[in-house]
Amino acid sequence: MNGEAERVYDMQGRSYFNQELFGFLRELKANNNRVWFQANKPRYEREAKGPMLRFIADFGDRLSTISKYFTADPRPVGGSMFRIYRDTRFSHDKSPYKTAAAAHFAHNNCGKDVHAPGFYLHLDPGECLGGGGLWHPDGPSLKMVRDSIVSHSKEWKAVLGSGIIIEGDALKRPPHGYNPEHPFISDIKRKDFYTMKTFSEADVCAPDFMDRYLDACRAAAPLVAFLTKAVDLPWLGGIMC
Repeated sequence: MNGEAERVYDMQGRSYFNQELFGFLRELKANNNRVWFQANKPRYEREAKGPMLRFIADFGDRLSTISKYFTADPRPVGGSMFRIYRDTRFSHDKSPYKTAAAAHFAHNNCGKDVHAPGFYLHLDPGECLGGGGLWHPDGPSLKMVRDSIVSHSKEWKAVLGSGIIIEGDALKRPPHGYNPEHPFISDIKRKDFYTMKTFSEADVCAPDFMDRYLDACRAAAPLVAFLTKAVDLPWLGGIMC
């Protein structure tokens, strides 16, 4: 059995990822240029891209136990895995490559829209995260969420009561048209609605990492369910009537 097969399969109790992934990403951070990346592209394919695509492929059946409306798409282009190449057209940072391996498991109705409700995995040396929610939604979607918090306050209270800690950016002042005295005004001011669990590199490299990640997605599910229904998308099960 070759070294790659030993590293990336978890279906027989082996790990998908190992420390060589984090070693590659650390070196990429220190050498974020095309010459270095082209010389080390076989490492990227072996240590990052290949393992992530296999993880995504195997995660699909697990994800369907949370909701059948979210997709784990293992296609190398246009699937759940984020491209390694950065879009630098409108950025002052012209570094050509992302220095983390990441995947977004989006709603079936939303394609690759990273601003729609979904589940997320981010593997970065010293910052490995997994969970779900809604990140930087467009204006109409954000208003739909805020309106749902107002009109379904009981259900929103249940989301918060599940122990979820919501993260992301927020306005300093209440948005126009909302009661500043509303009991959930601090949430109505939010511009993002997501929750994440932190993993160590050892967690990510362990054979049970998929189970740990699934647990993080399950913990985020009450929030993702609320957000999904708020923007008029279907959810299997859920918390709202």
